[in-house]
This record gives sequence, C-alpha cells and structure tokens, in this order.
Amino acid sequence: MPYAITQLCCTDASCVTACPVNCIHPTPDEPDFGTTDMLYVDPRTCIDCGACAEVCPVDAVFPAETLTGALADYPAVNAEYFAGTEPAAPPAGSPLFHAWGPVRFDRVLPADFPDLDVAVVGSGPAGMYTVQDLLLHTTARVTLYDRLPVAGGLVRFGVAPDHPDTKRIGESFARYHDHHRLRLRLDTEVGRDIGVEELGHRHDAVVYAVGAPTARDLGIPGERLPGHLPSTTVVGWYNGHPEIAAHAVPVDAEDAARVAVVGTGNVALDIARILTADPDRLAGTAIHTAALGRLRASRVREVVLLGRRGPEHAAYTRGELTALLHREDLEVVVDDRDPRVGRAIDTAAPGDHAALLRDVPRCRPEDTPPAAGRRRVVLRFHATPRALLGDGHVSGVRVDGPDGPDELPAGLVVRAIGHRGRPLTGLPFDDETGTVPHDAGRVEGRPGTYVVGWIKRGPGGGIGTNRRDAAETVASLIEDGKNRVIGPRPRRGGVLRRAAHRGSSRAT
Repeated sequence: MPYAITQLCCTDASCVTACPVNCIHPTPDEPDFGTTDMLYVDPRTCIDCGACAEVCPVDAVFPAETLTGALADYPAVNAEYFAGTEPAAPPAGSPLFHAWGPVRFDRVLPADFPDLDVAVVGSGPAGMYTVQDLLLHTTARVTLYDRLPVAGGLVRFGVAPDHPDTKRIGESFARYHDHHRLRLRLDTEVGRDIGVEELGHRHDAVVYAVGAPTARDLGIPGERLPGHLPSTTVVGWYNGHPEIAAHAVPVDAEDAARVAVVGTGNVALDIARILTADPDRLAGTAIHTAALGRLRASRVREVVLLGRRGPEHAAYTRGELTALLHREDLEVVVDDRDPRVGRAIDTAAPGDHAALLRDVPRCRPEDTPPAAGRRRVVLRFHATPRALLGDGHVSGVRVDGPDGPDELPAGLVVRAIGHRGRPLTGLPFDDETGTVPHDAGRVEGRPGTYVVGWIKRGPGGGIGTNRRDAAETVASLIEDGKNRVIGPRPRRGGVLRRAAHRGSSRAT
C-alpha cells in the first residue's frame, strides 16, 4: 500500500529529496511549490519504501491503510492532486516514476572560499533553516541572536499547542544549538542591545530573520477599545510567550460567552479550536499552565469567525477545517443569512474550497442556540466589520449584512487578519509591503546584509516555505563570498561582551 501525506505537512520537502522514485509533488523547482496547502504522494508510483516517513520532521506521512478518523480522507486527497496526469513510462521491470529534473549542485565552494563569521538574527524557522544551510554547506562560524530568553520563534510560540507534530520540527532545529560552530545569544535584541551598525562591524555578514511580529489593524472605529485583541496576543497567551501576561485574554469574564474572531485563516481556526476545547483534553498538550487555568474557568460558549468574502475565498486550509469538523464535542455551523453563502456551497465543484462545507449544518445562529452543554463555532461569510461597539469595553461588532448593517454582540473580539513586519533602525523598509527591500535576499545598499523569511517576502507560506527561502539567501551570501563582496575582517569583541552581559549566551 502507498504512503500518504496528511494535514500535518509543513512543506519542508525533506521527503522530496528522500523519495527514490520522485513520487512526491510539487517539488521545490515546480511552479505549484509554495502555493499548495501541502505536498502529495502519487499512489500510482509510490513503492511503499517509507523513506519519506523516516525523514519527515513533523511526522505527517503514514501508510495509507493506517489512516483513520480525521485523517481517513488523505489517501484520496493525495490521489486527487495527480488526477489527469500520467507518470513517466519506466524501463521494463522497473516501477513507475515521475520524470526527474536536471541534476544541480547548488553548494559548490571554491578551495579558497573565505572562513566567514555570520550573524543570524531570529531563531524561528527562517533563521534556523539559514543556520542549518550555513553549518551544513559552508565552513562559516554562526552567531544566532534572539530577542527572547528562549529560542524557537514561531515554532515555539506560534504553533497551536494541540499540534505537537508540527512543533516537533523545533526539535530538529534545536540540535544545531549545540553545533561546535554556533554561538547562541538569547535575550539580545538588535536595535535595543546591539545596533545594526555595531552588528555589521562585528560580523562578516548579517542575516535578519526577524519575521513580521505586528498584527495588522482593522482600520475601523472602536479598534482601541479594551476587549479587542490581536491574534498575536491570543496565540502567545496560550503558548506561554514571555511577553504576554497570564490575564491577557479574559475568557473567564462575565461577558465572554461569545467571541468574535475576524478572519478565516488557519490562525483564526486555531484560536476558535483552543477557546472551545475541553480543558482536560488540552491538559496533555503543550498549552501554557496559566492559560489552561483560565480556560478551566472560561465562560466562552460560542466563537463566530467573520469572513469578509465568501466561503470559496476562505483562507483556512483543508486540513485545518477537516480537523475542526471532526471534533465530536463541538458544533460547527454555517451562518446562511446571506443567500450568496448557500449558493457558493451548493454550486462548488468537488475539491473547491466552498465544497468542504457542503455537509456542515446551516442556520441563523441567533434562531438556533447550541445544544445544552456544548460549545459552537459559527462560520459567517460576507460579513465585513465596519466598527467595534461598546462604551469603555467591546460589546460587539457592526458588520455588513444582506439587508444592511448588522450588529453581532460579543464580549471579546480578536483580529486574525495577518501579520506585518516592522522597521528596524538602520535598515531600509518598504512601508507598503512591511518588508525590507532586497535582491534575492541581499539588502539594497548594504553589502553583507541579508534578509530571510517574512521580513523578506511578507507573511505567508508554511514553515517549510522558509527552507527554500533560506536557500536563496544563503546562495546570495555564498556568491558574495566567492566574489569577495564580503570576507573576513578584523575581530572586535566589544559587541559580544555587551550582549553576553545583557542576556544569556553560550560561547563555543
């Protein structure tokens, strides 16, 4: 029986490299890579060797016949991706396979390539893929900086605690923390403890992987009312982010029975799932102790997800929605007050986003309260927020309705409409895109300075997307080393001494 990739896929593409018959697609050199929710195994060409499962950093690959419950559909999901395609004709007696691309050697260094001292700022996925590439394919010494007292970035503080397999990729990253050519400098923020200019003088090259830490604003009246929170606060709260207080998300407040979440992406679904989960089930996950205590006293009974557009444009992935729909302890309904919603679902072609909701009950939630003792998630589309309501505290959201403005009562409102990068003093910044201008990772006008991840390309893509992104930036850095655009320089220890005095470090 073939193997199948499931919703846990992080698109790291380690499985693509390991597959001996090239049956996993899209590959990093194909146009679809980075645009699909996950990677897929072609069941017609899989030879059941299990190499993909062995190397998957998040344990997302399983023999198809072993998948049950919420994962039972994934053999068909994998096969569906290859519908209408034909694998290459094999030599006699050989297994089917997909055509191979040309052989490439992307990391060939000349004998006189300089020994570089490189700083990487940020220990999230983009930073760690960069560290991995530098340590495995060059002789560089690397200093990894992070503004927090613990490493991990979004893997540690951005992945939902009930997704332990996704968090597991952090373990593969953490093994590089003990590499003999890596120095780890935590609790050291560039711009606060070390300036961009200082860092540039201390190292031959600096790679910024600082992400997009700011939540996008709604840009509507009432946005500053207490009780309106960015998704970064809620996600950081249940993950134990050291900068988020234990009381930051008042789910135990008297008026918290209904929570409105603006957005229909995976983060919005994560928040809805955690806020409606049985605390006893969360107790066995990586959820922070303080957040779990608050959830045990939670008054939340309903979470309404507000989508600006229709169900065909919802931003969640198929896997995240499927996991939510398979929760036996939760009601999930579609608000069908707008006739466009039902039409989009009923006329959707198989495989379309709206078709995923075909079997989900529809109602006007105010006319059909949730069953006694159960919690509910409501998907409401074509509901653009126009204002937050309340006198001294959020009490609801005014949204577009089919018959004009409509008011949705809610004691807590969370915006989950994406992230945005913020400027770093000393680096150029494009305020429109929230990114640092660059050319294949090279920061414009600053030789030896590079960017990777969300601060480079904008917020989007899964964890594994950063692997290819990091490869591009490291390739630019290597090319600059070959051409002597960057090279070893006289060493000064002052910056590192100040960093070590400020926070924790491990010198190797």
